[in-house]
Amino acid sequence: MKLPNGFLASGIRSGIRKRRPDLAIVLAPSGAAAAALFTKNRFSAAPVSLSRAALARSGGKVRAAVVNSGCANALTGEKGAGAARRVRDRAARLFGCPPEEIFLASTGVIGVPLPDARVREALPAAISRLSPSGLEAASLAILTTDAGPKVASAAFRHAGKRGRIVGFAKGAGMIHPDMATMLAFLMTDAPASPKFLRAALREAADSSFHAISVDGDTSTNDTVLLLASGKLGGPELDRPAEGADFRRALAAVCRELAEMIVRDGEGASRVMAIEIRGARSDREAKLAAHAVATSPLVKTALAGGDPNWGRILAAVGRSGAKFSPKRVSLRAGSLVLVAGGSPAEYRERDAARIFSRETVPITIDLGSGPGQASLMTCDLGHDYVSLNADYRS
Repeated sequence: MKLPNGFLASGIRSGIRKRRPDLAIVLAPSGAAAAALFTKNRFSAAPVSLSRAALARSGGKVRAAVVNSGCANALTGEKGAGAARRVRDRAARLFGCPPEEIFLASTGVIGVPLPDARVREALPAAISRLSPSGLEAASLAILTTDAGPKVASAAFRHAGKRGRIVGFAKGAGMIHPDMATMLAFLMTDAPASPKFLRAALREAADSSFHAISVDGDTSTNDTVLLLASGKLGGPELDRPAEGADFRRALAAVCRELAEMIVRDGEGASRVMAIEIRGARSDREAKLAAHAVATSPLVKTALAGGDPNWGRILAAVGRSGAKFSPKRVSLRAGSLVLVAGGSPAEYRERDAARIFSRETVPITIDLGSGPGQASLMTCDLGHDYVSLNADYRS
């Protein structure tokens, strides 16, 4: 898949990892308008702190994104911050742009400073391989425990022309709705201001990256970056209410990437699509959805294909959402399991058949108001424990 006009990408092995690619670059040779979302974790990684400040200084302009896997460079103090600055400054010199136009992102083990000498030495090789067809190489270079690359695209219409949005992401563990929840890079040829991109990205993230959970953990490095080269031409999108077709396409790409992340959850074999209805407010609906999605008992039952709906409602009961238990109903697909707060009549084998599917749709109606929320999660099985028990070994 080719990148939108105005972008080049590459991915190589710099030596952070022993055998796999670990350094990706996305370049906008003429520069790009940019917007980003970052982790809310107080222990933000060095690249997050630098990139957040750089976007503010540049006024939302990015020339290149430099992304490494194999080392999160988080909780590394001044040593890690210095390493990130040296990579940024080296990239800025090579691209002939101000340092604040270099965007950094990292993923991997926390608590280890970035071996920046290796990255700086590898930058010229990564730059020499930049290409409009470099998406595959870049998408491979950012992976950690992912089973494979995650790439999505969509088209939109603007001023009578056909534009494109292309995105790639990584994420399989430490995934939960708290701002960004992984690394994702989105590129478009649309003409757009940073102000418009910020509003569009927040809107798209609310129905995608903020609506997934693998394990309830949020990383120190979570980042989503949206870049617009403007090469499509036409009037600039500037006001948040503009560009309806662009915003539709952006939301579609984000949702596709988000679903890929959940389906690729570490050790996951099954997905649960949770719908909460009838809450007093959307906020309370989200509380209920998050409680179900992060319950270890719900997730292990899901791993076994066990229709143990008592665990689901127990999680809703402790979520903080206010409701009358006598008004609650629960469905798995079209099968009613609970009505009016009491067990419904159904055949256990019918419920087990639904819970054995690759995707298990659950709808919970609290019967208390107009609030609603959707969230997608996955099961928790032996492989998740195995992957994370020896992650650094």
